[in-house]
Amino acid sequence: MFRIAALVTAFGILAGASLSPASAEDKTITVFAAASMKNALDEIDAAYTAKTGVKFSVSYAASSVLARQIEQGAPADVFVSADTDWMDYAIAKKAVNESTRVNLLGNSIVLIAPKDSKIDNVTIAQGLDLARLAGDGRIATGDVKSVPVGKYAKAALEKLGAWRAAEPKFAMAESVRAALTLVARGEAVLGIVYATDAKVEPDVKIVGTFPADSHPAIIYPVAATTTAKGETSDYLAFLRSTVAKTILEKYGFKFLISPTT
Repeated sequence: MFRIAALVTAFGILAGASLSPASAEDKTITVFAAASMKNALDEIDAAYTAKTGVKFSVSYAASSVLARQIEQGAPADVFVSADTDWMDYAIAKKAVNESTRVNLLGNSIVLIAPKDSKIDNVTIAQGLDLARLAGDGRIATGDVKSVPVGKYAKAALEKLGAWRAAEPKFAMAESVRAALTLVARGEAVLGIVYATDAKVEPDVKIVGTFPADSHPAIIYPVAATTTAKGETSDYLAFLRSTVAKTILEKYGFKFLISPTT
């Protein structure tokens, strides 16, 4: 009897041990976030993990790519988009829970050049001759048909009367970070990226800032997917907190709401 009891106890301990990793594994939030969020969100997620023990699996890419992946059933809990259009798209496809949506952040777009470029202090206003400024070089930004930064860039250049002449010189990248890399490596003489991206790349410099009224407002909405785990709501609350606000503002984002805690 004692041997049987001991075996049962041992089995119980082993069973408990085998369940523990699964329980820990369950406490993972999967985030699909715009590429421009990487540095700031990595720091926020590290702070949240330190506080709660919850771990993260994060995919960074263009919002267009992420929205379509979520629509097709990719296992995500949170979507952070760099524009409202792709969040609207995901909601329309019933892939995101609209009731959880918060328009959390703002940003700006800037003209950048490699850090050793002779181009400096460009006045970005009506009549900007971006084509002449680029000379024989290329101008990098996100794909203007789908990637948010590219859409903002095209809108601004159209309003300033610079798009038609400059269009042939554009190198369309798959994301804002890919465009940033082209300029950092000197493979493009100019680029249009978010101010927050330029801030974290030491091999580029900002040579001009696009007026806020030259393009649609840059808004980053955040929401839970329709298949999100239960702990996602607490994480979304953390993104609205004073701790998150401090981190995001350090990286140059504009916090568009009043922090909740």
